[in-house]
Amino acid sequence: MKAFIKILLITPMLFVSLFAITSNQFINDKDCNQTIDKEFLSICYDYNLKTAKAVSYTLQGDLVNELNIKKRPSFKVERSVSRNYRASNSDYTGSGYDKGHLANDAEFDWSQESLNATYTLANIIPQARKVNRYTWTKAERYARFVAVQLGQVNVVNVVKYSNNPQRIGKHGIAVPEGFYKVLYSDDQNYTKCLYYKNDNNITTNDDRLRDHEVDCSEVSFTLKRRTCGSFTTWEEAQQWFEDKNPGWNRMDGNHDGIACQSLR
Repeated sequence: MKAFIKILLITPMLFVSLFAITSNQFINDKDCNQTIDKEFLSICYDYNLKTAKAVSYTLQGDLVNELNIKKRPSFKVERSVSRNYRASNSDYTGSGYDKGHLANDAEFDWSQESLNATYTLANIIPQARKVNRYTWTKAERYARFVAVQLGQVNVVNVVKYSNNPQRIGKHGIAVPEGFYKVLYSDDQNYTKCLYYKNDNNITTNDDRLRDHEVDCSEVSFTLKRRTCGSFTTWEEAQQWFEDKNPGWNRMDGNHDGIACQSLR
């Protein structure tokens, strides 16, 4: 009965998807040049991008709000990665991007060891400041909320890059197009996926968590190309076109900002 009441309380806020997703889809030898085991989290690292493609971990509901160590460690280079492929702190200096955690430090500040694990630069991506400080933080807080409500939740943060990403620093660290936060619990038959564009020009005043919900089948390291035939209504096509800002004109042949006029 207690478990039933818990589900009733959180159902309005938790979106259940029938699409199965696991960390193995993103943390594997095929997609990762190196898998870094930090005991509390696993990192899919890419030598060309010189940063992470995905980070996975499990949040325990009885730990995420425990202790809350106040003093934060310094960011450290990931010495398990060859010097030729790793980032340094100086790469972020003057770049216009924050050092954005994938596995959030506030999720692991229940022990010094777990907190330290999140401060490897392999767990850091160049993140737009407004996103890092005002919007992505809502997804991080929500993940902790879900962990408490369900007892535990699995998290996979998947980073999306363009084929020719912007680079920062002397080591040429790739800047992401955006990133997904995937939450899932097989025991509770629960999955939720959120997507955030890595955009320094976003407006944050009216940002809501539900604005970032996406179908979990869309989660990918790269933006999946779509055509007007992928949609059943113009409204659906236009919303996808505006949200993803894909940067190609297949869906907008006359470049007027209106996608798939054949569906109108």
